[in-house]
Formats: sequence, C-alpha cells, structure tokens
Amino acid sequence: MQSDELKRRISAGRGDALADLVLRNARIVNVFTDEIDTADIAISGNRIVGVGTYHGRKEVDLHGKYVCPGLIDGHIHIESSMLCGPAFEQAVLPHGTTAVVTDPHEISNVAGLEGLDFMLETTKNLTLSVYFMLPSCVPATDLDESGAVLNAEQLRPYYGDPRVLGLAELMNAYGTVRCDPKILQKISDCTEAGKIVDGHAPLLSDKDLNAYIAAGVQSDHECSNIEEAMEKLRRGQYIMIREGTAAKNMEALMPLFREPYCSRCMLVTDDKHPGDLLDSGHIDSNIRKAIRLGADPAVAVKMATLVPAQYFGFKQRGAVAPGYAADLIVVSDFESFTVEQVYKNGTLVAEHGKTLKPAPLDIDRVRFSHVMDSFDLDEITLQDLELRESGEQERVICLNRGELLTEEKIIPFQRHPGKAPGVDPEHNIVKLAVFERHHHSGHVGIGFLGNFSLKCGAVASSIAHDSHNLIVAGDNDTDMMLAGNTVRKNKGGLAFVADGQVVAELALPVAGLMSTESAESVAAKMQALNDALKAHGVAEDIGIFMTLAFVSLPVIPKLRLNTYGIIDVAQQKVVPAVF
Repeated sequence: MQSDELKRRISAGRGDALADLVLRNARIVNVFTDEIDTADIAISGNRIVGVGTYHGRKEVDLHGKYVCPGLIDGHIHIESSMLCGPAFEQAVLPHGTTAVVTDPHEISNVAGLEGLDFMLETTKNLTLSVYFMLPSCVPATDLDESGAVLNAEQLRPYYGDPRVLGLAELMNAYGTVRCDPKILQKISDCTEAGKIVDGHAPLLSDKDLNAYIAAGVQSDHECSNIEEAMEKLRRGQYIMIREGTAAKNMEALMPLFREPYCSRCMLVTDDKHPGDLLDSGHIDSNIRKAIRLGADPAVAVKMATLVPAQYFGFKQRGAVAPGYAADLIVVSDFESFTVEQVYKNGTLVAEHGKTLKPAPLDIDRVRFSHVMDSFDLDEITLQDLELRESGEQERVICLNRGELLTEEKIIPFQRHPGKAPGVDPEHNIVKLAVFERHHHSGHVGIGFLGNFSLKCGAVASSIAHDSHNLIVAGDNDTDMMLAGNTVRKNKGGLAFVADGQVVAELALPVAGLMSTESAESVAAKMQALNDALKAHGVAEDIGIFMTLAFVSLPVIPKLRLNTYGIIDVAQQKVVPAVF
C-alpha cells in the first residue's frame, strides 16, 4: 500500500477528511462480541476506516437496517451447481456471498489439470472472490475409475498461486491413517507450503481419528450427529456445518451454535443446485435456517464470516471493523434475512437480487478441448445392462433421507412382471448401473438401490461423485438404456425417461458437469425435470439427481456402486449384488 493511501485512510478514520462512502444509521452485526451496534460505517477505497459518526462524499442512509460482513462459503464444489464461474457468481453474489473456497475435484476427476486450469481461468476476473483447495484424491480411492489421476508432483506448482489455500478434503481417511505414501506426500507438500489441509472423514473416531488429525488434517464437513462433531472439536478440528441440496446436517448440530463451540464452526453448503441457489439462496439460506432453529443471529453470522476468514487466513476480512475489507451486506431483518444490497471492496455490486455488472463467460475451446468433449463411451445396449451374477438373494444399497450415509439390506431376489430382474416397486427398490465414460474400458457396475422413490421409468446423470461416470437408475432396462444414451448424446447432463420416451433432459457439456447457460436457464430446465418426476409420482422435496450423484462415491459408508460393482466402503472391496 502506498503511504498516500494509508494517510487517506487514517484521515478519514479520524474524521479529518471525508470518507469515500458512508453507510449511515446502520445496525452493525459485531462478530467479535455477538452484539448489535448502531453507527455509521465509513469506507475509504476498499477498506472500512471507521465505525461511529461520519460524513462522506457519498452517503447512503440505511434507516436502521442490519449490516453484516460479506458471507463466505468455506467448502463448496462450484461444478455441483452445474454453472460455470460467471453464472455461479450471478446466482450467489446477490445473496450476499462475497467469497467462496472451492474444491474443483469434480472437474479434475474428469479432465485432470486441464479441468483445474479451467476453473482457475474462468473465475479469475470475477467480482466474487474464488479461492481454491487443491483436489487431494483424484480418484477418490484406487477402487474407482476416474478420467485422470493427480499426483503430488503435478499439484505442487499450484501452491504458488495466491488463490490456492491448501489441500482439499482428504477423503481417503483409510489410506491416510495407514500411511499411504502417495497421500502423505501430498500432505507434506501442502504443510511445507504453509497451507491448510481440509478433512473428510465420516464416522472416523478414537485412535484412527487421532492419527488422521496428527497427519495435519484441520477440519471436517461430514459430521451428521453431535457426538461425532464433539469428538472432532475436542481433538482440535474445525467443524464445517453442512447444509446443501442433498446433505442437511444443521438441525442435528444445532448445539454447536453457541460458545465455546461456535468459534470453531462454520457454515458451508458443499453442493447446491441452481434452483436452490436462486429460490432459497446460498449461505444466507443457512443463516436464515439457523436463526429459525433458535441460533443467536450474531452467532450465525459469525459462523459464516469471521470463523471461515480466521480458519483460511483471510487477514482483515470477515468483520465490520476499521481496517477490514469493505465486503458488506445490507439485510432487512433477521427473521427473513433478505439481502438487499451487497458491497464488494466498497463498491455496490448487487442489489435487490440482481448482480449489477454480470461477468461474461469466455472459454478457450482449444486450450480446454477435453473439458468441452469429455465422453468416450459407446452407445449403450440392452446387453450392457444384463446382470452378470445369479443367485437367490440380492444386496440393496439403502438410502437414508437427508444423509449421504447408506445402509446394507439383504433380501430375496425380486422378480416382478414388466420390471427388470431385482426391482421391487412395492418397496422402492430400483436397478442401478454405472458406465465408465472416460477411457472406453467398457466397464459397467450393476446393483440395486433402495428408498430411491422413483416410481417408473429411468433417470441418468453424468454427475456421479467423484469420478463422474454415467449413472443410471430405473425400473426397466429399456428406459435405462434410453436415459443413458440421451446423456451420452448431450456430452453429459441429466435425463428422465418413461414409457420409452425422453420426458425431460438437461445438457451439461462442460466436462459432463456444467452448462454454459445462465443460472436461470439451467434452473428452469432442472425444474422441468423435477416437474416431470413429480408428475410421475416422485415427492417434490426429494432431490433425485443430487441424491443419485453420491451413490457411486466409494468413500462414504456403507455401500456404493461404481464401474467395478457394489463397493463395501469400510473394507474397500467389491461385494456381489446377487448371490
């Protein structure tokens, strides 16, 4: 900073000179003391220089509205919004999000370093501050088929980028505590660079948890019950309380919304669909829900501002105080927590639900050719969907509503007229298939999924964490074949088929994960899919595609399905679907 600029700040802070902007009559959410202060906010350049009584070249009277620091999402996968960077910004900036920390492991699993570079390039000129954690597990485990493998040597140069904050969620907890040399090298590189290691260790406890944290893992976002969260807090981890489209853990973790726990906990979304972002919001939605569930509003705001800023090392961000970045949001009241204005670096950038200067999407299609054409899969046939096993019992992957954890259920092998073998319509058990789409291997995993709520037909998606192969679920092979081929034709996306007809579809040609269209356009097509599913008997509040997206992730207990078959996560081995 030049000394002249420093003098300007000091003079404005003392009141000897006019501030550039004064937000008058504000009720300020003080995230240091959990109080509400009534004062003016003086801004010089991109910094807050004073809180008190001030005058400025420009003054905005807030008439007692609340002012909070700009909101920070400390753990999200932008690709899971199905939006490229500029469209994602247009969706979240008006809701008060001024910074996100993203883990681009979705696109990296498809396109490797080209995918990582794509995300860095298409977010670098946004108003929204986009920071990165480097993908730690590409693929998630060796028992998966991704489009790429990223090793420590490939990731090492990226730590020199100031927007790279560390190593993203270390999903292979099993490998970490058993000293997998590939994982340990990534951790060593990160810590030697002075960066952060994020965790991902559902249900890890006792000495394995001790070993995992001793390796340098500083946070966790997978806690689904208070006992697990408290054990990890006691061991020194930060807890990211997740509330997104699929995983909703906030209600179970509400006891953390008070001191001393709240100062080590932050609010994150992890994954959120565009319709949710536009309709209910982003981190503002999480704050709204926390308040509704009884949290002190100032505490909820602190957990979405100061705590993530401190955890990630954002100096002088995350608070409304002198010297802090002038990233601010104006909120009407705590009950609705409606964000009316958003200021970034002292400039009004969004107002009344709209971004004032939308950024364009400019893709270098030569540099990012694989990102834009990522499908290497032959047309699916009925033969591809045939069961390769036989027996009198079937193993069912049972979903738990609102959670990512699954359960195992063994039942007699089902046979019902007009349905694929193994399907039980009475008990919501459908057939499931995962097709490898990156290397033309021809591998197909087949299993059964319970509590899925699909009443008829088939759904298909190229969003299937984390390797993002093509996943298809349905009650008959013919519709499953058509649904899968529809997604293949579109170079990625989602599809719903019933009675041999494509009812609705959404093309996601960017790595099979994202659209080049606006948030509104993608949300409208997503709504058409949901409406079609509802018309065919699926409850409106069930996010079928977001739920389906996690069924193939072989690091979250208990069972998953990938291109090799049903995976017992704890044992990291393939188990038969029929026996």
